[in-house]
Amino acid sequence: MSEKTLDRLLAILIVALLATGVLTWRAGRPETIWLYTLHGLLAGLLLAASAVKLRRSLPRAVGQHRWRRLAVAVPLALATLLSLGAGFLWVAGGRLVELGPWTLLGWHALLGLAIVPIVLLHLLPKRWRLLRPSTAPLGRPPEASAFEVQAADRARSPRPSVSRRRLLAAGGLGIAAVGIWSLAGVLDLLAGRPRRFTGSRWLPPGGVPIPTTFLGEGVPAIDPTSWRLRVTGSVDRPGSYDLEALSRLGTRELTAVLDCTGGWAMETTWQGVPMATLLDAAGPRAGAETVEVRSVTGWGAGFSLEAAQRTFLATGVAGQPLPAPNGAPCRLVVPDRRGLDWVKWVDEIVVA
Repeated sequence: MSEKTLDRLLAILIVALLATGVLTWRAGRPETIWLYTLHGLLAGLLLAASAVKLRRSLPRAVGQHRWRRLAVAVPLALATLLSLGAGFLWVAGGRLVELGPWTLLGWHALLGLAIVPIVLLHLLPKRWRLLRPSTAPLGRPPEASAFEVQAADRARSPRPSVSRRRLLAAGGLGIAAVGIWSLAGVLDLLAGRPRRFTGSRWLPPGGVPIPTTFLGEGVPAIDPTSWRLRVTGSVDRPGSYDLEALSRLGTRELTAVLDCTGGWAMETTWQGVPMATLLDAAGPRAGAETVEVRSVTGWGAGFSLEAAQRTFLATGVAGQPLPAPNGAPCRLVVPDRRGLDWVKWVDEIVVA
């Protein structure tokens, strides 16, 4: 495999891993398991391709004293290997591992995002041309010798688009990717602590979930007595509800799995009001299509009107009032999505 082909492969893999990784943040349905499998296989392929790239390029760059290029290439390689290593250790480690404010899976995602600007910086000098095919002219020189004419004709003659060497190299990388992904899965099974299909590790059911947030922001100061839930937008009966008025709509219980993007999952019972009940009270107007749920922190999540009616506004969990770090006075419960969309500290619902 040529250097240009390997560089293109690395760039494509980084983009594909970033895309599939971001998509997993919201993929909470069992039928999306293929997305997690693809992400794992791509990670194995990137690890194998990165090893080949380092083996080929690092000694040559050091020997030729290309310090400026190494100043970007080394951090890129380090961030890539650390991100991949954190992801595979998360799978193979068999337990919930936290390092500072995030789990290993959280560090895997953060390091993956950090790779993007380093890749762009790496491509800036003259490497963008590696991502596009050659545009060299194919015509004969105006005064070519007979030997040059024959050489040009041979160069234009049809050749196999994929050589045997390229096929063997691609096959070797593919086998390595499957092997790395499979090894991590086997080690996970040997640990005897099954994960959810999303990769999150199960916590004991029926309790109060770990109070985490996607961006690590603190708990806002909210006075429950003055808090109001506003329903606005394209509705016939906009309103403002305190906790008592919300409960008068009819409280229910819902058992659902909170699957945090940090890498843990818990099935527990939530108490509160179905969103469908609140929307019925507000009366969405004809033509209304979307519902946006907003937090006092500025965070939010959007849903189609149909999807929003399957969500739940929780004011309690595990038989007790909802704790402030878990989103009190009111948080959103979305059974078929991951924790990214389970908006905490909800104070406004906008129908459009």
